[in-house]
Amino acid sequence: MIASVRGPVATVRLDAAVVVTGGVGLLVHATPAVLATLRPGEEAELATSMVVREDSLTLYGFADDDERAVFEMLQTVSGVGPRLALAMLAVHAPDGLRAAVAGEDLTALCRVPGVGRKGAQRLVLELGDRLGPPRGGAPSPASPAPLPPVVLGGGGEVVEALVGLGWTPRAASEALAAVGPAEGEDDDRDVAALLRDALRHLGRGR
Repeated sequence: MIASVRGPVATVRLDAAVVVTGGVGLLVHATPAVLATLRPGEEAELATSMVVREDSLTLYGFADDDERAVFEMLQTVSGVGPRLALAMLAVHAPDGLRAAVAGEDLTALCRVPGVGRKGAQRLVLELGDRLGPPRGGAPSPASPAPLPPVVLGGGGEVVEALVGLGWTPRAASEALAAVGPAEGEDDDRDVAALLRDALRHLGRGR
């Protein structure tokens, strides 16, 4: 298992980054919050988890060991795969998920695309207290994981990122329209900020 990667960042995409380690470029999938901290050409170190399938080896990257541990724990729940686990971490920081599960906050869990009420109940039932209590400084379960400011591109990239996290193109476009500037107004927000606001809007609508 590849537990971590460290090296210069070659490229940053909407859903992943390429980190060069030992002369090899590793494609690492991550949440928008993690990707927003990476800069091409700069050194990066990510905790990682490798998911092995018959036809693929996929590497997922995280800000720290705690985020990775939550990602792996989420996948012990029936019906939760790596993509859904990553989407949960895109909407809720680890302590937000701990608070939601511990408090049986089904509404907060249902804010994740692909998680309905039955899925949220299953998360609470199967995880129980295995995630442990929030470790302090936790955002509200309704709050998305924080996104550091970084310029990634335009509104089309926000829609693509949301679709990659599980929302439909229509829902993603409507969210962007709802949080975007009014016609004729300037908007000095970067894509990370737009993505954060769109995630919040989508969360309120569920």
